[in-house]
Amino acid sequence: MEPMRTVNRAVAATATLTLAVAFSSVALSGVVVVATPGAALASVCSQSYLPLPDPSCTPGSYNSSVTQSTINSTICVSGWTATVRPPTSYTNPLKAQGIIDYGYSDTNMSDYEEDHLVPLELGGAPRDPKNLWPEPHYGTKTSSTKDGVETKLKNAVCGGRITLSSARSAIRTNWTTALQVTGIG
Repeated sequence: MEPMRTVNRAVAATATLTLAVAFSSVALSGVVVVATPGAALASVCSQSYLPLPDPSCTPGSYNSSVTQSTINSTICVSGWTATVRPPTSYTNPLKAQGIIDYGYSDTNMSDYEEDHLVPLELGGAPRDPKNLWPEPHYGTKTSSTKDGVETKLKNAVCGGRITLSSARSAIRTNWTTALQVTGIG
């Protein structure tokens, strides 16, 4: 059975597009629209895995355009991730739903990064809700700690020291041990 979180986050992404269109038409007519979020659901994702996401809610997924044979035209090109990174207008509704799904008591959106479990730097799926989760900026191992791991793994892949597959597998399994598992940390 697929977790409710994936369904909620897919609905949040669809609602974003619908609201964007609605707000565009409403802005032209001068009417003000106020959106009220629905009732919060009980958490469906566990915080017990932190600093990792709950694997049943955020298993990670890959961008099929990124393979070992395409890394020199994708992830190893400076600035490539900017070409695939989804806008915050897409990720913020997912983040808001994820904060509910994970049952975080701190609901301040700025205290989280809507992070890709398999990072864009390693060819993670940019818009798949199964690859995105609200990663806290607080704790002993935070979103900024993970960013450093991602960069080291990408540099090792692009430098030919490890394969894309081994880097992806290591970070998807446990980003806190990925450098040690791959032998680059």
